[in-house]
Amino acid sequence: MATLAVLAAFTLPAGAEPAYPSRPITLVVPFAAGGGTDSIARDIAKNMSDRLHQPVVIDNRGGAGGALGADIVAKARPDGYTLLFATSTFATNAAVEAKLPYDPVRSFTPVAMIGRGPLLVVTSKQLGVQNVAQLISAAKARPDGLNFCSAGNGSINHLAGEMFRQKAGLTMTHVPFKGSGPATVELLAGRIDLFFATVPTILSYVRAGKVSVLAVTSAKRSPLFPNVPTIAEAGVPGLDITTWWGVLAPAQTPAPVIDALNRAINEAAAADPVKARLVQEGADSVRLTPAAFGQALNQELALWRGVASHPGMQWQ
Repeated sequence: MATLAVLAAFTLPAGAEPAYPSRPITLVVPFAAGGGTDSIARDIAKNMSDRLHQPVVIDNRGGAGGALGADIVAKARPDGYTLLFATSTFATNAAVEAKLPYDPVRSFTPVAMIGRGPLLVVTSKQLGVQNVAQLISAAKARPDGLNFCSAGNGSINHLAGEMFRQKAGLTMTHVPFKGSGPATVELLAGRIDLFFATVPTILSYVRAGKVSVLAVTSAKRSPLFPNVPTIAEAGVPGLDITTWWGVLAPAQTPAPVIDALNRAINEAAAADPVKARLVQEGADSVRLTPAAFGQALNQELALWRGVASHPGMQWQ
């Protein structure tokens, strides 16, 4: 066996790299283990492993709104063996943080987008509104307006609420929390009026009738709630927000490696259990080329930077 291994080594051209992938791949998840994002990442990793015939190992590196994990990948060797499981927070956090240790565009190579899904516009039962028009009227009737919660400054919930405030011309107060869990508790207690929540965060409470769902933030209605209007249908045009999941590699990762990963991830997202998981959460699997994903990411960054730079932006 040892002799065969030596002979095999001599058959490779000098300096040649073995076919990719030839060893385990690390998928950095920039959030703590156990959440919805982590769960989707683990499903993707398992499916990728089956297709690439190498283990894809999850490495949870939470902190700084996802920036800690992103920085690890940005500074990793660009060989396809260290990847970032990115979400919409990658773009929103970059829009509000001026001093990130990496550039959200130049430090990464887009690989593939996995899926997109809407946020739900939900209010506490105590607020007593049944639609977006009533919500806007309630906000205008109060001298200090309404408050809205988020999973933290720079989160998708934060900037979605801020975009709504800007489009509707309202006075609103942002109340950030350390995660969606604590924010939901305060919404249920009636101390928070409004939440632009991800579907996995709030779905069980909507189905139990513990919160009022007024609209979805996407351009089309959600199959989970076909009778709930889009926010544009409800009277606030120009507001089309979706949360997304995708994979990024360090900048300068070779194109053949990116193409191999793109195929594996696209196939993983289109197959169960990932596809079924996305459907359960009101999202759609997405199949994009690396270039198309890069274009979508640039559009997201431009959108959220515009929102973040608007006068009156809520930073509490």
